[in-house]
Amino acid sequence: MNQGTRNYAIVTAAYWGFTLSDGALRMLVLLHFYRLGYSPFTLAFLFLLYEAMGVVANLIGGWLATRYGIKRMLTVGLFTEITGFLLMSALSPTWSVALSVAWVVAAQGICGVAKDLTKTASKSASKATAGDASGQLFKWVAFFTGSKNAMKGVGFFLGGLLLQAVGFQAALWIMAGLLAIVFIGVVSFVPPLMGKSKASKSAKELFAKNRGINLLAAARVALFGARDVWFVVGVPVFLYASGWTFTMVSGFVALWTIGYGVVQAAAPALVRRSDDGLSAEVPAARLWSALLALVPIVLAGLVLAKVPNLEWVVVAGLAVFGFAFAVNSSVHSYLVLAYAGSEKAAEDVGFYYAANALGRFFGTLLSGLLYQWGGLAWSLAGSAALLVTCWLVTLALPTRLQDAKQPALDGPEVKGAGLDTKVQAPATAATHQGT
Repeated sequence: MNQGTRNYAIVTAAYWGFTLSDGALRMLVLLHFYRLGYSPFTLAFLFLLYEAMGVVANLIGGWLATRYGIKRMLTVGLFTEITGFLLMSALSPTWSVALSVAWVVAAQGICGVAKDLTKTASKSASKATAGDASGQLFKWVAFFTGSKNAMKGVGFFLGGLLLQAVGFQAALWIMAGLLAIVFIGVVSFVPPLMGKSKASKSAKELFAKNRGINLLAAARVALFGARDVWFVVGVPVFLYASGWTFTMVSGFVALWTIGYGVVQAAAPALVRRSDDGLSAEVPAARLWSALLALVPIVLAGLVLAKVPNLEWVVVAGLAVFGFAFAVNSSVHSYLVLAYAGSEKAAEDVGFYYAANALGRFFGTLLSGLLYQWGGLAWSLAGSAALLVTCWLVTLALPTRLQDAKQPALDGPEVKGAGLDTKVQAPATAATHQGT
C-alpha cells in the first residue's frame, strides 16, 4: 500500500468512527425528546444551531485545513464533538423545558461545529492523496461519501438501540468513549503536514470561488434542503405515530441511510464517464436531479389520496428517493473536486459544504414547520419544490473547466492541496464495474 492510499484509508476510518457517533446522536436526541412530548417544530429547533454552525464551520474549516493541515483539524473536530457529548450528558430531567431546550441547542451547536470541521478535513484528504493513485478521484470520493453515509446509517440504528437499552445519558458516555479511541488513532497515525498549503489572505479571496463551484453550491443547498424537509422530523415522527417502536424507526432510517451509502459508493459504475471529467458527468447531474424531483411529487399525491397501507407506501417511495438522491449526491461530491482546480482545494470543499450545511439548516427548519402545518404531504411537497430548484440550477453548470474559469489544463491536470494531481477524469464506467 503506497503512502497516499494509506493516508486516505486512515482518514476515512477515522471519519467512520466520527460519523457513527454523530448519526447515533441525531436519532438519540430526536426520539428522546419526542418521547417527552416535544412538538415537531420544537424537535426541529433542537437541530437548528447544529446546522447553522455547520455553515460557519465549513467555511472556516476549509481555510484552517489549508493553513494548518488536515491532521490538526481532525483532532480539533473530534475533541469538540467529545465536549458536546459530555455537555449534553449533563442535562437534568429536573430542569425546566426552556432550560433543557437551550442546553441541548447549545450542545448541538458545538457538535455541529465539530461535524463540519471533521468532514471538511476528511473530504479534502481525497483530493490531497489522489495524486498518488492516478484516475482514482471519482472512485475515492464515491467510496468515502458512500461508506461514511452507510456508517451514519449504522449510527442511526445504534442511537435508537442505545436509547432503548441504556438510556439517554449512558448512551452519550458510550459514544464519547468511542470518539476518544478515534482521537488517539488520528494523533498517532495521520501525517502532521497532510493537506497543508497556502491559505487565502482575505475574506474576499476566500469567497471568490469559480463559477462551477458557486453554481454547484447553490444546487447543493436545494438538494440537501429537499432531503431534510422530510428526513429530520417528518418520516421518523410519522412512523413512530403509526405505531412503530424506537428500534423500528431507527432501524428503518439506518437501512435507508446504509442503502443510500452503498449506492453512493457504486456511483462510478452508474454514471457514464468522459475523458475530460465533466462533459458526461454534468449532464448526469442534470438527469438524476430531474428524476429525483418526480419521486416526492408522486409520493405526496399518494399521501393526499390516503392510499391503503400508507406507511409501507411511504417506505417504498423513500427507498426509490434514496437511490436517486445517492447518485445525485455522489456526482455532486465528485464535481466539486473536479472544479476545485486551485491549490486551495480544502477551502473550495469547505465553501461547498457550507452550502450543504445551509441546505440542511433550511430543510431542518421547514421539516418542523411543514409537518406541523400539513403533515407528511406538506413535507414532501416542500421537498419537490426544492428539487425542481436544484434541477434548474444544474442546467447552468459548466461542462468545461475553461467555462468554470479554471486555468488552461493539460491532461486535465490541476494543482490540489499542495500536490500535482491528475483529476483525470474518471475513466469509463466499464473500468469501474467492480467498484
